[in-house]
Amino acid sequence: MADHYEVLGVSRDASAEEIKRAYRKLARKLHPDVNPAPEAGDRFKEVTRAYEVLSDEGKRRNYDATGHENGTGGMGGFGGGDFGGFQDIFETFFGGGGGMGGGMGGGGRGPASRSRRGQDALITARIDLVDAVFGVDKTIEVDTAVVCPECNGSCCQPGTHPETCTICHGQGAVRRPVRSILGTVMAAETCSACQGYGTVIPDPCRECSGQGRVRDRTSLTIKIPAGVATGTRIQLAGRGEAGPGGGPNGDLYVEIDVRPHDVFVRDGDDLLATMSVPMTAAALGTTLTLDTFDGEQEVPVRAGAQSGEVQVLKDLGVGRLRGSGRGDLKVTLRVETPTRLDDEQRRLLEELAVARGEETVHGTTEHRGLFSKLRDNLKNL
Repeated sequence: MADHYEVLGVSRDASAEEIKRAYRKLARKLHPDVNPAPEAGDRFKEVTRAYEVLSDEGKRRNYDATGHENGTGGMGGFGGGDFGGFQDIFETFFGGGGGMGGGMGGGGRGPASRSRRGQDALITARIDLVDAVFGVDKTIEVDTAVVCPECNGSCCQPGTHPETCTICHGQGAVRRPVRSILGTVMAAETCSACQGYGTVIPDPCRECSGQGRVRDRTSLTIKIPAGVATGTRIQLAGRGEAGPGGGPNGDLYVEIDVRPHDVFVRDGDDLLATMSVPMTAAALGTTLTLDTFDGEQEVPVRAGAQSGEVQVLKDLGVGRLRGSGRGDLKVTLRVETPTRLDDEQRRLLEELAVARGEETVHGTTEHRGLFSKLRDNLKNL
């Protein structure tokens, strides 16, 4: 077997670019579409085999170490002695069909299919906070593409069918001579008569104009699980737009938007609420009533309660999206100091101040603010 470096005419320390440049130069001279001489074909095989080994970093390393191809042989992408013509060498040089395949599915592999997958669709579903807490079955309206009811996706007027293109004879492409760096070669291009499909539709469906689908507005009931939040997306496989030519549907994505609530604020799986309590009730202790998503619940207030204290009602929060159970409902107390006192109320408060020795008050310094304490209280729950 001839040395691969000698076949390409490069040194053993040649760069990848030098190897590629040498191969392109030889291929232009030796490819069977350009040079019909039998000896040129054999020489082209050697050049291609050498390039396949030396252009691959791993194969070249093995070849340099052992002098063998480590099992690499034949013509690789050229399929042994069966040459692929201009299209194959064009792909070797420029990394693809470069638009020469058109409707042929990339380089003469056959006509394109009219049937294609439909696009995915995204819609928004607005729900109330209570729906995020417990989950809900919601009916939504979707404006989308559906299979044409007249032709059932065939694109043809009922009773007719596609006919083989008389220009490309069902191949989806035609070949014509082209002048190139290799000389005059035969190149494949998409058939303009059938747009690469290999068939033409003489009598398109009048309902869908030959598309196989129409726009329609449909109702869809979806199950929204407990625990969803604004931005959560629910995927419904196969519920998106119908594809052209009877192709499969895409997917439908439903993005959740949760409306704000007048009383409750969500914090992860917990619900937060704030309740006001009169100063006297906070001093003496009492029980408040809160209307929750689970009905009325009692909120105990200890005697001497301060603003910022938090009462936790277990398992009255949001259902967990990934897991079981629910979060908690956390109620923050806000003690209200009266601002309007009549004479009798003022007299009673003054007597209380005297009884408590609070006629003259010397304020004390708080090293941390109310909100810092509140944050620490929430962390310790």
